[in-house]
Amino acid sequence: MNKPIIALDFASKQQVEAFLAQFSEPLFVKVGMELYFQEGPELVRFIKSQGHNIFLDLKLHDIPNTVESAMRGLAKLGVDLVNVHAAGGLEMMQAAKRGLAGSETKLIAVTQLTSTSESQMHEDQLVYVSLEESVLHYAKRAMQAGLDGVVCSVLEAEAIGEACGQNFLRVTPGIRPATVSADDQKRIATPAQARAKGATHIVVGRAITKAENPADSYTQIREEWSGQS
Repeated sequence: MNKPIIALDFASKQQVEAFLAQFSEPLFVKVGMELYFQEGPELVRFIKSQGHNIFLDLKLHDIPNTVESAMRGLAKLGVDLVNVHAAGGLEMMQAAKRGLAGSETKLIAVTQLTSTSESQMHEDQLVYVSLEESVLHYAKRAMQAGLDGVVCSVLEAEAIGEACGQNFLRVTPGIRPATVSADDQKRIATPAQARAKGATHIVVGRAITKAENPADSYTQIREEWSGQS
């Protein structure tokens, strides 16, 4: 079972260094827009130099040529996982894949954000199918474009595995123990629920980063995710 991906929702390299110093083992971490736009590629290089795996969560969404060029640059960072918005379309996703040619970086697509409810999708996006239908459609388009998987909620992970194959990555944010607040997420689950529903990766943020003892919290979540608890 893969290690939980820890969302480094910090504002500076100093905070990241202090957080990582609490762990004695290599981690799988997520660097999102807030952190990347503050610290840039040098932070990514620093984290890689410490032996950690990285999911660079920038959710690119632009014209195909721009996304391809951006991915060509990101490929040089040697991260393990990057993503685009599936809503950018088949051609854009194919261009993103071309931009990563020759690298070992895996590419996934965001389907619908876990902060999005079905009513919001209808009102804001004017998409009038069900939320699950929308997510499945985006997942199938991502597979058609040659991507390695998608970002989805646990609620859709099982259906995506059935539609796209079990080797198709299902990276699921919104994961937290039952005792932790949902905050701004709408479609959440516990690590055990994610495992049962067929997620291949889980992303955990505040349940670890804001814990009184992040290393202990990480161990508990990792054990639940791997079925050891």
